[in-house]
Amino acid sequence: MAEFRHETDRLVLRDWREDDWDEFWQATNTAAVMQWLGGVLDADGMAGARERLESYRTMHGHTFWAVERMTDGALLGFCGLKRSNQAGGPMDMMEVGWRLREDAWGKGYAKEAAAASLSLAFTTFGASEVIALTVDANAPSWGLMIRLGMERREDLDFANDEFDAETGTIIVYSIDKDRWEKTST
Repeated sequence: MAEFRHETDRLVLRDWREDDWDEFWQATNTAAVMQWLGGVLDADGMAGARERLESYRTMHGHTFWAVERMTDGALLGFCGLKRSNQAGGPMDMMEVGWRLREDAWGKGYAKEAAAASLSLAFTTFGASEVIALTVDANAPSWGLMIRLGMERREDLDFANDEFDAETGTIIVYSIDKDRWEKTST
C-alpha cells in the first residue's frame, strides 16, 4: 500500500511513523485532551489505541492520520477517517474524527484537517455519508461538526458510557456527499 500523505494550507495528514508515537502520547494523553475520550490511558490503553489506528489503515486504506504542522513539522495530533465501530453505535459507517494537543486548540487546525478528511471521504474513499461522534457536554467538538456543515442525527445516538459516564450517551452528527459539495465550496 502506498504511503498516504495529504497537504492542506498549513497541515500534512500522513501515515504514522514509528517515532511519532511517544510525541503523540506525551502531547495528547492528558486530562484536558482526554476529558471526553474516556480519560487518560494507561500503557495497555495506549497500545490498544495504536493497534486499532494501524489496523484501520491496513483493513480500509484510511485511518485517523498523524497531523503535522507544515511550518515546523510539529505533530499536532490526529484526524482522519475510520469505519464506525463503537459499541452500541452505527456500525461500519464512514466516521471522521480528530484529537489535537491542547496548544493546537482554537487555531483552526481541527477544522482544516477535518474538512480535508471529509473531502477525501467523498472523493477518494467513496463515502456517501460520513458521521462524527461525541458526547453532549463536548461543545467544542459538536460545534466543529456544525461548522463543517454536519447535522445532528438523534436517530443515530446510542447508549455508551465509555466517554461520558454521567449521560451514558454518544451523540451523532452526519453529512452526506451532496450537502458537503454544497457547503464546502
